[in-house]
Amino acid sequence: MSDRAGELLLTEPAALDALPAALQAAFAAVASEPDRSVRRVWFDTFDRRLSRGAIQLEHRTGAGPAGYRLRSDTGERLNAPGRASAGPRLVDALPTAEIRDRLRPVVEMRALLPIATSTGVRRVLRLCNPDGKTVATVEVEETATPPAVPPRVTVAALRGYADEAELAVRALLATPGATPAVGTALDAVLAAGGPQPAYSSKVDVAQEPAMPASAALARVLLRLLDTLEANVDGVLADVDTEFLHDLRVSVRRTRSALKLAGGVLSPGLADRFGAEFRWLGDVTTPTRDLDVYLLGYDDMVAGLTAPVAELEPFRAFLSRRRAAEQRRLVRRLRSERFATLTGRWRAALSAETEPGGGTAAELAATVTSKAFRRVIRDGSAIVAESPAEELHDLRKRCKELRYLLEFFAALHEPAAHRRLVGELKTLQDCLGDFQDGEVQRDAVRRFAAELLVEHAAPAVTLLGMGELAAGQHHRQQTARAEFVRRFARFARPTNHRLVAELVGAGG
Repeated sequence: MSDRAGELLLTEPAALDALPAALQAAFAAVASEPDRSVRRVWFDTFDRRLSRGAIQLEHRTGAGPAGYRLRSDTGERLNAPGRASAGPRLVDALPTAEIRDRLRPVVEMRALLPIATSTGVRRVLRLCNPDGKTVATVEVEETATPPAVPPRVTVAALRGYADEAELAVRALLATPGATPAVGTALDAVLAAGGPQPAYSSKVDVAQEPAMPASAALARVLLRLLDTLEANVDGVLADVDTEFLHDLRVSVRRTRSALKLAGGVLSPGLADRFGAEFRWLGDVTTPTRDLDVYLLGYDDMVAGLTAPVAELEPFRAFLSRRRAAEQRRLVRRLRSERFATLTGRWRAALSAETEPGGGTAAELAATVTSKAFRRVIRDGSAIVAESPAEELHDLRKRCKELRYLLEFFAALHEPAAHRRLVGELKTLQDCLGDFQDGEVQRDAVRRFAAELLVEHAAPAVTLLGMGELAAGQHHRQQTARAEFVRRFARFARPTNHRLVAELVGAGG
């Protein structure tokens, strides 16, 4: 067993040649193993969830048995033998339960994508004491591709010989051109490959209170368009379900921005493009709805009294329907209508250079205050006898308020912004459970009727689906009972003061 003692970079060509002599001066013997070709492929999600969690996952071939290696900044080390496929893979495709279980809470439903590849030569030097016993190893990796990656040296101690490994590190650092490594091998490979495009679905745009309102809104809308377009390829390739989710969130945010603040743009712009984004929202809905059912399928059936196997025809039905809807969606996203929409929308937003609608601070204050007052008004009018549609409408109003808070976050005091968003999210979660319970209950009933007509499921499956529908109805009723408490908390004077603080922060 060995422990990593240090990593160094050889920044001068002569340092590589001088390395054996430096070690021979400090140890009784240095034995060199044959050079071996090595290929390393690193994986992460599209939105870099592993990187944000300080985790690296790589697949290495050529230096010992092929397999995966998971490393984290906390010193965690997991290895798993196995081959790697060339394209994206979900966590469940990884070879060992230990790595799957470690990554699943971080990666969730996202696919792991190859983000960097290197090839090169690896040699291992064994450092021996006067008794001929190996006390440490020195691994030298020279990267051929990408070019301009300096050789990396890793010193590892065998158990009980930490002092000898430290001696090796000191000997190497005394060699001209050898320096302590800053960052990881992945960092070096990414740096050699040039700047990596960063992806985030957040609406993080720079704004100043005094800038024209039209320019501030156009900046938000362009950011949303960037996010939308960044996800198109992933939706077309059907890499994972989050590409479509993020694309749809961008569409919803865009529609809300046009509805609530589009009047500051050039005349007619909001109405003209609002209709096109409504079309885009409509054509992406069927696939996303089926994604939600399939992603939540295991949780839905977990509490049933019926055996889960009896519901398998229902899962198969959802998968078939989802595949058909995905094919329709791909045709729409490859259509001339979609290309025209995104191209003309970007051109129109880029042309929004004339000041209009007052200042950014004035726009943010006006629309945010109005949206908050509407949430309070509509929520206060809901009583026990109110129809479900009123809670659904309130959920839409809450979502609009949430989007406005995101659009103008740069103008808000950060602490007050976080508190209000947190309060709003608590209410949104309750309203979301209420809506999802009703929508999914009705959908399960509709799917059951279709399966019955198609003779595609036995009676036990239909009975199990009836139990599923009843469970969703219970979920809806539970959320409705919780709504009174959640809304009372959101409507309290503290949040009125928070809104007043936010809308006055940019003035």
